[in-house]
Amino acid sequence: MHNILNADLHCHSVVSDGTLTPEALAARAAANGVELWALTDHDEVGGQHRAAAAARENGMRYLTGTEISVTFANETVHIVGLGFDPDDAAISQGLYDTRGGRGKRAMEMSEGLAKVGIKGAYEGALTFVGNPELISRTHFARFLVESGVCKDTYEVFRKYLTEGKPGYVPHRWATLKDAIRWITDAKGIAVIAHPGRYKFTANEEYALFLEFQAHGGKAIEVVTGSHTPAEYVEYADKALEFGFAASRGSDFHSPDESHMDLGKLPWLPGKLTPVWELLENRIQ
Repeated sequence: MHNILNADLHCHSVVSDGTLTPEALAARAAANGVELWALTDHDEVGGQHRAAAAARENGMRYLTGTEISVTFANETVHIVGLGFDPDDAAISQGLYDTRGGRGKRAMEMSEGLAKVGIKGAYEGALTFVGNPELISRTHFARFLVESGVCKDTYEVFRKYLTEGKPGYVPHRWATLKDAIRWITDAKGIAVIAHPGRYKFTANEEYALFLEFQAHGGKAIEVVTGSHTPAEYVEYADKALEFGFAASRGSDFHSPDESHMDLGKLPWLPGKLTPVWELLENRIQ
């Protein structure tokens, strides 16, 4: 399977912070020409069997997926796992522990917003949550748009939910080492999600890539919804420099909010090794 394959290996359902069910996502991906698909809900594998079944029904090949939140150099970094056993006990337990911090964090976010006159944000955010263990900033953002405080979710993040703003509460996630170990022990491959999104210096990014590689990480997202065309080129070069395989995924969350629709990304640059070539025997 080569680079000219419409693979979309990064998206979210109602099991985490997306707005569509795994079944609706599969139908949308297939309608957009996706041939190989992965559902990568945040810190959760609960939608995997549904997604795999829906992929089959829609004539797509499927890779299991998740997106794990880790803390590296005081930043939250996302590590996508692909092709792992979704019933592996260690990854399930690790993700459960990672999710555990979200409820307490959500209460603190709500308290911060209440101090600037936005009451009931926790209860409001809960109405947008498919899975209360996975309440996140996205759910607060949807509540603030719905209640008329902000005109869109971008404005919410800018005014209330980023560092230094009233609703921001940092979270300590899994370590990079733990996340990669959970994925690789369950027979999957670890991928750094959207590397262009992190606010790292060149040295910090280099350190991230080196440590990721040292712990057994094998790939980075090159073509993804939040990367610019210039970043496709930049991270294609980084993949070659470090010997990483390359992944491709829209990071689709919702028909109303996402920059990029499922399956609508440009192709991976031809000189790269697509991550799915490392996962041939894990594709369903």
